[in-house]
Amino acid sequence: MNQETEIHETTGIDPRKLGIWLLIGAEVIFFGSLIGAYLQHYATNRPAAHEVLDVPLTTLTTFVLITSSLMMVLALDSIRKGDRRKMQVFLMATAFFGLLFLMGQFFEFTELWHEGITPASGMFGATFMTLTGFHGTHVLIGIIWIFFLLVRAIAGGVTQANHLAVELVGLYWHFVDLVWIVIFTVVYLI
Repeated sequence: MNQETEIHETTGIDPRKLGIWLLIGAEVIFFGSLIGAYLQHYATNRPAAHEVLDVPLTTLTTFVLITSSLMMVLALDSIRKGDRRKMQVFLMATAFFGLLFLMGQFFEFTELWHEGITPASGMFGATFMTLTGFHGTHVLIGIIWIFFLLVRAIAGGVTQANHLAVELVGLYWHFVDLVWIVIFTVVYLI
């Protein structure tokens, strides 16, 4: 019996899934710290969101990101039912909506930069751009992961019997989306 089998039998959880959950736990602490730093600044000096941020655009891109989570759910459901083609289509849709979200974020960052709000312009720029920029980086990592998963799926490496990789990227993707809902609420709506 190898060590991976022993861990799986001891915890009842596949070690790869346990690893993703541990990563998500670490990310909760990471994003919690960034949100805390933003809120600390918010308590002392922050312009009103509607004065500097594009709330309607970000509301739209938030909807796009939430839609990407639905696409990920449909991808996992499709492969669980043995429909590899639908899974691939839904994974592509997930990545596409993730890219649309990043394009919206890039547009907002560009507009803020032109208005003089940068990481070096003060605490608002530093905390806002760090928090949302790190989130965007996580979205990009998820898109890259989905791309590699698609390559593997197209080559036949993801099947109804072997679909854990879709579930793992799905856990990560849903976490990233959930974090954005918190960030959107704290930064844009409060």
